[in-house]
This record gives sequence, structure tokens and C-alpha cells, in this order.
Amino acid sequence: MVQVIRESQGDAGGKIGRPRSSAFLALSCVGLMASPALAQENAANEAEPRRLGGVTVTDSAIDERYDRKDSASVKFTQPLLDTPKSVTVIPREVIEDRGFTSLVDILRTTPGITLGSGEGGTPMGDRPLVRGYESATDMQIDGLRSVGRFSHEVYNLESVEVVKGPGGALNGRGSTGGAINLVTKTPQQSDFVAIRGTVGTDETKRVTLDVNHQLSDGIAVRLNAMGHDADVAGRDALKVSRWGFSPSVAFGLGGPLRATLAYSYLKTDDIPDVGHPFQNSGTVSPLKLDRDNFYGFANRDFRETEGHFGSAVLEYDIVDGITLRNSTRLVRTANEYIFSRPSFNTTTATPATGLVVIDFRSANILTEGFLNQTDLRGKFETGGIEHSFIAGIEYSEEKQRNRPAWAQAPGSGTLFQPLNNPDPYAAFNPLVKTPFTTPAVPIKHETKAAFLFDTLKFSEQFQLNLGIRYDDYEVSDGTRTAKNDFWNYQAGIVYKPVPNGSIYLSYGTSSNPSGECAGMAGGAEGAGACTLNANNVNLKPERAKSWELGTKWDLLDEQLSLTAALFQTEKTNARATDPVTGTVQLIGNNRVRGFEVGVSGNITPEWNIFGGYTYLDAKLLDDGDGNNDGNRIKFVAPHSFSIWTTYNVTPEVNIGGGVNYTGTRYVNDANTQKFKPYARVDATIGYKANENLDLRVNVQNLTDKLYYDASHVGIFANVAPGRSALLTANLRY
Repeated sequence: MVQVIRESQGDAGGKIGRPRSSAFLALSCVGLMASPALAQENAANEAEPRRLGGVTVTDSAIDERYDRKDSASVKFTQPLLDTPKSVTVIPREVIEDRGFTSLVDILRTTPGITLGSGEGGTPMGDRPLVRGYESATDMQIDGLRSVGRFSHEVYNLESVEVVKGPGGALNGRGSTGGAINLVTKTPQQSDFVAIRGTVGTDETKRVTLDVNHQLSDGIAVRLNAMGHDADVAGRDALKVSRWGFSPSVAFGLGGPLRATLAYSYLKTDDIPDVGHPFQNSGTVSPLKLDRDNFYGFANRDFRETEGHFGSAVLEYDIVDGITLRNSTRLVRTANEYIFSRPSFNTTTATPATGLVVIDFRSANILTEGFLNQTDLRGKFETGGIEHSFIAGIEYSEEKQRNRPAWAQAPGSGTLFQPLNNPDPYAAFNPLVKTPFTTPAVPIKHETKAAFLFDTLKFSEQFQLNLGIRYDDYEVSDGTRTAKNDFWNYQAGIVYKPVPNGSIYLSYGTSSNPSGECAGMAGGAEGAGACTLNANNVNLKPERAKSWELGTKWDLLDEQLSLTAALFQTEKTNARATDPVTGTVQLIGNNRVRGFEVGVSGNITPEWNIFGGYTYLDAKLLDDGDGNNDGNRIKFVAPHSFSIWTTYNVTPEVNIGGGVNYTGTRYVNDANTQKFKPYARVDATIGYKANENLDLRVNVQNLTDKLYYDASHVGIFANVAPGRSALLTANLRY
């Protein structure tokens, strides 16, 4: 049976079957109904902190906003000040003040992180690179691996933690450059309702709801929800639509036995975009084209995703200082899309002919996962040495199953678009979806692991941080199976000359087994990284090691944090193609050296700041055949800088702004194609109307800079959004 849908309309009408405002309207109604339910009760709460523009104050002290002292991960046995590792925590307050609505918004403005793009073999979704290495499959949600490749929202996030440097001991497979942990919101022992409504340019409409209610002593419920509809600033015909909700309930808060149950649902329906064609006949940068040029078909192209995430966390304080914890998550996500890929050829479609050839990429992937971690953490003392430890075991099973995708109908010809005046609503060839005659065999990842971390405190000045993890990892595609077991380590010594400062030297390792991202990525991640074949199925894992020398300081009465670090990460047995045999072998070598500085917190009670600078010298020392030896690693900028600051002009008025700079990035191993450096400027102004209502205007990309933020091995250049202006009303009871 052959199903034919999404046929050409050949006119300028919108996409059939794409309701765009129902989620927004429904959530608006929910918010309006929820507001009075708790408003009366909350009005009597005299202890509720007041937010004055850039800071939150209570009767006694300034509450931290831009600065976080601790990680949400239980595997960090000390405060961040005494942790011998670079960690950047982007708190909810920074996310809200900057007007960010997606994880890509956050990562785009974080120094040391660059973006790659999805394609056919590399499914569309968040694809960050941390310190020069792929991290799309090194993302976590509340400390458990994020299964598959997905596009993450921010409405239910408390913070985003970027842990830099090899993290095999912390996270298992991967994590060569680092890992990203998304920390979600949980029920609190208080009552509040927060409704944020945003309207803006490009038909932007967004509403979020955050309701928390304490049912009784120790029991609380929380609901976060979101609806979002918008065009894409500066781009023709593109639409973004999504909605989601995240209920949770907690029992035993403040007691020795605690349980938190949570569920999250996210549905998206977008027109995907990969930007402008890259091959440019003699030049190494993208052609100078109008930003709004869209080379797809708005009546055909689509990306629809759906995610279900359920979790349960149980904690029991066995004795004072010793806690047993179990975390479980069930995941089911679907990711289906068709997008148009513009490119040049050597004959009919070139800059000289003024035509672009348009082919398409399609995928339909179902991902399911079960993850469980049990750990025991606490403190004890032996021989005058204080130990802060956590020991645990982990089991996870991840499955990616390809479902029937789209193919070009028989007899269809090649499609072209004009280079300088493409028509998003032009006629296109119909696509067909043919069901499988037999069910697709899933790609399966199975992990069994055990870990131990301990910080030994010898005195007020000296600490030793140790960590070890063992992984028994297996991946199968139904035809071949790769089995690997590997150990990873971390060690760091911390010297504290004063209580508010630390100097550290640390070492860490990571392991990248063959097929570790099978079903979640493609060939752009490197030779044999994400597929299983006869050449790599029996290869040992790649190994990376890193040294880091750093220092951290809490200044100005511990309201301002400053960090700095020198580091080197090297992989001496990288997978590469042997020039003689043509097979994949562990003969490559790559290295990233660099340094970074960071700042977060309050300079004065009225003045907040958050930012950093990263330098990366990322090189391919040996790519196997010698053709690219000494070249820079693709997608990595040597210089990246971000600064964001806000200032309370008066108790009611708050102004702010920031600059993000990203240097030159090559987009292929040969270093023949590149993105030029760019600087993006954002600005904001906030007004506190009364105790319950704040207004904020955000202007993103103030100068309307045309820049490209990602690519897929130099085939196309993803166009970043143009200037947008947003007005947000934040109502809180």
C-alpha cells in the first residue's frame, strides 16, 4: 500500500492542516482560571520575596540570581567553588531576562559552545559542540542521559549546567568535551502562580504558566505549561509552533523519606530550515544572499516532534548525613520531518546559472528509553579526614526505531529554485510513504555501570577529589553487535588559600565506543562513530584525557564569582580511515588546548553580570590519510565571548544588554569553507508596575546582523534569526 500526502498546492496558501493558535489560546484560558485560585491565599503571605528589577531581596539579604553556588547534580560532592572542574550554570533568571525560549538560544550565547546542524543521517535536533567535541548525545535531564536527539524547551527549566572537559567518570560513554545537564523545576513548600505572556514582532505569541501549591505539610504539586507560536525573524515563510505541560507532585518535603513524581509532554510543529547553499565556486564563505531567502517548500516541508517524559525520584535519609536515592525515567519521543536541502552542482545549478538544486531529506524516528540510577551519598570521617562521597549503580536501555519515511514519487524530476528570488510556495513533486513489509529492527543501546566519587578533606586548605566509573556497554543494530567495557577516572587536588577562593589541578578521561550515537547521528560525527559495520564493530573505544589548571573566587561578600582555567584535551586513538586499507582504524589524533574565564553574580545590589570568554586551539593532528593534518577541527571557533549585564536604574526600572562574539569557524575538515566572525547585540528594559506585575522588553540581535550559526559538513549554512522585539508581562501571586 502506498500513501500519498502533502501534494503540491502551487499557490501562496498556508500549510494545510496546521492549526497554529489553538495551543496558545487554550493555555491562556488555563492561566486565567488558575490565577484567582491561589491569589487570595498568596496575598496573605507576607514572607514572599520581592523582586526589584535585577535582584530578589528578602528582609535579610540579597538572594543569588545570576550566581549559583552548587550544582544540581548529586555527583558533585562539593560546592562549585571547591569543585576541580569548569562548570557554567545558566540560571532561570538569566534565561528569562534575556528572553530565551529554547535551549539553542542558550547554547548559542555560551562561550566554548558552538552549534552543528542536523541533516538526513544526522536527525534534526539540538547539536551542541562543547570545547570542540560533539555533545549532542551527551545531554542529560536531571542527571540522567537525554535519550535520542530532541529539541528542548526552557519553560520547565530551573537552570542549564554545562560541565566542561572529559566526563566519562560522571556520565559514561561520550562526554569528551563536556556534557550539558538540564535541571527541571520541582514542587516547593510554598504557594504561587506565575503567568508570563509575550507578544512581539514576527507574529510572536507565547504564554507560560507556573503554578505551585502546598497541599499539606510536606506535600506539594506544581504545574508548568507553555504555548508558543511565531514566525522566524528575518526568514521568509518559516513557522514555529509548540506546546507542552509538566505536572509534578512531591511527598515528604522536609522529612526523611521523600518522593517526587513528574511527567512532561512536548509537541512541536515547525517548518524546518537549513538556510542558504554553501558550495560557492571558488570562495570559502557563503554567498551574499538576502537573509529571508528560503529554498524550501512551505506547503510540503514540516517537522513534527512529540515527547513523553515520566520520572520518579525516591530519597531516604538512612541516618543523619547518609541518603539513599533512586531515580527512574521513562522516555518516548517521535521525530518526523521533511526538509529541503539547497546545494549547487557543477553544471545546471551554479551561482553563474542563478539556480539552486533542491533535494529533500526525511526521517521518521521513534525513540524509547528506560533509565535507572541508585546511589548512596553522605559524609563520614576516618583518621581526621572528612569524606564526602557518592556511590551508585546505573542501568539504561535506549531504542531507536526507524518508521516509514518519505520518498520521491516515481518519475519525479529534479527540482530547482532561483538563487536570488526563491518561491517558498512553488509547485513541488509529491512524496510517498510506503509502509515496511516487516517491522524495522530497532537500534538498541544498553548500559550497566557503577561509579564512586569521594572528596577527601585533609584540612581547611587541602582537598582531594577522586572519581571512578565502570561501564558495560552494548549497542546493536539488528545485524551487528558491539560490546565494550571500559573504566574512566577523574582526580583533582584543591588548594584553598582563603575560604572564598580555590586553586585546582585536575585530570579526567572519557571513552567513545563505536556506534555510541547509532540512530541519533550520522557521518558528520566522524568515521565510524555512529554506525556499526564490519570495519568498526570490533574496535576498542576511543580514549581522551584532559588536564586542567584553574582557580575560582567568590568576591564582594560572595556575591560575585570569578573563574579561570587552562586546559588540554587530547584523543590519541581517534577513529580514522586507513589510507592503505580503506578501513576505519584507531590511528587518528586530535587535541584541544585553551583557556577560559567566567563571571557571574552581583557587582552591586543593583548591578548583575553574567558572561565569559573562551579560547580554543582545536587541531586535527593526524586524520589518518594526512590530508588534513594540522587543520582546525570543524565547527570550532578559536575565540568566543559573551557578556550580559543588567542594572537597576530605580527600584522600578531595570535596563540591560549584552554582546555575543563568535570567531571564524571552518565547516569541513579540509578547512576550505568557513563562517566569518560575528558579534550579536541584545538589549532589554524592565519595569516593575507593582508587587505582582513586571513588564520587560527584549530586543534580540539589535543591529539585525546577518550571521550563520551552524552547518552540516559545508553543504548548507544555517541562517540565525534577525532582529526581533518582544514584550513580556510577568504576573505573579
